[in-house]
Amino acid sequence: MGYFSIELQEQVNTLMLPFLALIGLAFAVTVDPYIKKQTRRILLAVDVIELTVLVISCISNGLESARNPGYVIPRIALSVYLYIMRPAIIVLLIYLVWDNPRRCFFWIPAVINLLIYLTAFFKPWTFYISADGDFIRGPLGYTAHATSLLLLVSQLIITLTKFGRIHGTERLVPIANTVIILIGAFMDSRCQQSGTISFAEIATVFCCVFYYIWLHLQFVREHEHALMAEQRIQIMISQIQPHFLYNTLTTIQTLCLENPRKAAAITERFATYLRQNIDSLSESSLIPFRKELDHTLVYAQIEMERFPHVHLDYEIEDEDFLIPALTIQPLVENAIRHGVRGNTRGQIDISTNLLSDCHEIVIQDNGKGFSPGNLPAKEGSHIGIQNVRERLQRLCSGTMNIESSEGHGTRVTIHIPLGKENP
Repeated sequence: MGYFSIELQEQVNTLMLPFLALIGLAFAVTVDPYIKKQTRRILLAVDVIELTVLVISCISNGLESARNPGYVIPRIALSVYLYIMRPAIIVLLIYLVWDNPRRCFFWIPAVINLLIYLTAFFKPWTFYISADGDFIRGPLGYTAHATSLLLLVSQLIITLTKFGRIHGTERLVPIANTVIILIGAFMDSRCQQSGTISFAEIATVFCCVFYYIWLHLQFVREHEHALMAEQRIQIMISQIQPHFLYNTLTTIQTLCLENPRKAAAITERFATYLRQNIDSLSESSLIPFRKELDHTLVYAQIEMERFPHVHLDYEIEDEDFLIPALTIQPLVENAIRHGVRGNTRGQIDISTNLLSDCHEIVIQDNGKGFSPGNLPAKEGSHIGIQNVRERLQRLCSGTMNIESSEGHGTRVTIHIPLGKENP
């Protein structure tokens, strides 16, 4: 009895550190403001399963040390639980990073693993307890290891695919976690005892903690990017209001006295512009190119009423694709405001072409242009241009190139890869 107590005390001491780590993880997940409810539930489920695995490992080890023939069935039941929960934990980790209906198919190997180990109650295919109380593996004794390996590799591929833009150092975290668990599983395969706290179980506990920290960093980064995008949109809105909204209202006021019919027409276009602009700002996904072009033309018509010497032409050969809202209009606005407004014959041309690998949009003007080295760093319009560039990259993997020279105008070229133009 004293030997059993010593063994139990050693197991408790071994469990203390991973147990405290799981308790700390549960607390952190509960109070973390960046985690969605579904993600929080999955992390807490993983935490609870890991806690039960540790406790059952301790109990199983105590029963094995007792060598009591009456404990055979309880030992089998506890060992089966441990073997079926290892793949289940990895499936839950896949759920953390892949919000896709197809992720449910990863439960298939986990369920097959469960069914195979349930045979331990009446067949020695996976393992059995000998008359002497020893744990003996059967021909299917490594099913849980093989299933876990398959799921771990899948989880690693999904993680690196979804977070493919992370820096090299951060990329090592999910890879290292996978390697650590695999090393633990390999060390367990060298061990023929069932009741001990496995290396894979301890490795999984700490990898869950590391994985949560890594995921937290990704969540915070996504949150920061969303805030930055929202701030740039607000900057663009404030940029439009002073120099366009007020000037348009002044033009309408003047025309009300000189040409009421023309004032009514501009007022109608202005209302259409405001409605389309507000609708575009509320769009979080992509919109048809034609819708963005129509919005741009409404804006240009208002500006051309104020500046009759400015002209806009367009030649559209490709329009069957999607782009982020407020992509073309800010570029045309920039061309009028900083390019052709001072010209006696200002010209802006918009054209589209379907190339072999992408959709091409070109906005070109004959304005005063600028030297790349003299681009104003704090000019509000260029904040809008940067916003367009980033949304193109983030929403449809698009690129934007600006070519300009003083006295010869500016050319903006947008490329949207084929197959990336759909959200």
